Amino acid sequence: QVQLVESGGGLVQAGGSLRLSCAASGSIGSINAMGWYRQAPGKQREMVATMTSGGNTIYANPVKGRFTISRDNANNTVYLQMKGLKPEDTAVYYCHVNAGFWKNDYWGQGTQVTVSS
Repeated sequence: QVQLVESGGGLVQAGGSLRLSCAASGSIGSINAMGWYRQAPGKQREMVATMTSGGNTIYANPVKGRFTISRDNANNTVYLQMKGLKPEDTAVYYCHVNAGFWKNDYWGQGTQVTVSS
């Protein structure tokens, strides 16, 4: 059974930092990409940052220069280091993995990030 376990969310003041972690386990197969999405109340889920198996990274424009995605391939873990947090970053953050020959999509349970002004 494939599991994506997220951690690291919380409540911080504007300008603060958080580090999100997501560990994938189970018969997930070969990982094609790992990344993070977020969804704020009343808004669509949006891609925040993604890293492909080849090491390429993609960032949403609002987080460029503030967020950094990294991975630990040995442990199938992806991280999101968030600095200079802003109230508009407030959302539920979801870990995402695309894996396997059939390019299956897997999602974490979500972790709440709240940035106060």
